[in-house]
Amino acid sequence: MSSADKSSDKPFLSVQAIVLAEIGWAVSALLFFLLFGVTAEREVRPFWYSLGTSIFEATSYLIAALLCFRNWRSSQIVSGRGVWLGIGLGMFFYFLGNLLFSYWELGLGLEPTVSPADLFFILTYVFLLWGMFQAVFSRRLNLELWQKGIIGAIAIVGIAIAIVLSTAKPAEPPASKLDSGYMAEAPSLKASIDFPFVEPVSALFSTAQTLNFPAFKLPDMTAESLTDAVAQSPPATEPKSQPPEWAVSLEQQLKPVELPINWFYLLCDVLLLVLATTLLLAFWGGRFSQSWRMIAAAAFCLYIADIWFKYATTILPDYKSGGLPEVFWVFSGVLFGIGAALEYDLSSRSRRTGSRRRA
Repeated sequence: MSSADKSSDKPFLSVQAIVLAEIGWAVSALLFFLLFGVTAEREVRPFWYSLGTSIFEATSYLIAALLCFRNWRSSQIVSGRGVWLGIGLGMFFYFLGNLLFSYWELGLGLEPTVSPADLFFILTYVFLLWGMFQAVFSRRLNLELWQKGIIGAIAIVGIAIAIVLSTAKPAEPPASKLDSGYMAEAPSLKASIDFPFVEPVSALFSTAQTLNFPAFKLPDMTAESLTDAVAQSPPATEPKSQPPEWAVSLEQQLKPVELPINWFYLLCDVLLLVLATTLLLAFWGGRFSQSWRMIAAAAFCLYIADIWFKYATTILPDYKSGGLPEVFWVFSGVLFGIGAALEYDLSSRSRRTGSRRRA
């Protein structure tokens, strides 16, 4: 092998540097979610926090996509280039979907149940499952009976969770005094109020008026007039900017496909869980098991984050994205990237070892 070939085979970053960088990114994301994401109940999360969570997720999936595409372009990959093409496309489409969803939620101020970002999320599942199907069924798997039993049990649990989430009804949001407004509380306030200082203050100002101090004039100083003034005063809140009409219209047009898309997500999550379990059991031993254990763990993290988000948006009232369990999306992208980097390193070392033996 010539020196030019050796230099071309050498990666820009070592696998140790990539793994350490990925782990550092995951730890940073966890600290960010823990330090700034634990807020009071029904408290609106600040814009900078939501933007930060979006950056953590998008970056992890973009890096994972680039590492998977590197495997796809390499002729040395043992597991097959088509496997990494499918996984890489899934990571890239999730990156695009996350950007569009963040713009829809943060830029336009909408809380979408269905948005144009779902098109990219659907493509994410299609290509990710395609790549993982190739990884599982391109090899002859000799699973034992107890392994098949574990896969079947996990499939049953996944289907049960999907049915529960699909049939669950959203909880009623608790009543809030702030939601009722000043006008709603004014009648009860007017009926029950009895300020003990109203009469003394009125007498004081009456005395001031008899002494010809016009600056102390206070017309109609009664409890009824005070409560009427409170009821007529507008709330001291700034009006929220309205989203553009085209975005609202597009969201309404996409509303009828919400149920089929949700069922598609739940079905793909179950398939993803089954494939991850199969990968974990089939590739537990062997030389290349380490990379595929990372891929299986990444699929589990993606499943956990997806199920949590479905539960939160269905059960919890007025849920805002950015909850702590959503950090598993970041973990998923990080683990996919680590798995791709390990596979590239193992395949390159295996090919170089084979070349030296033939020489």
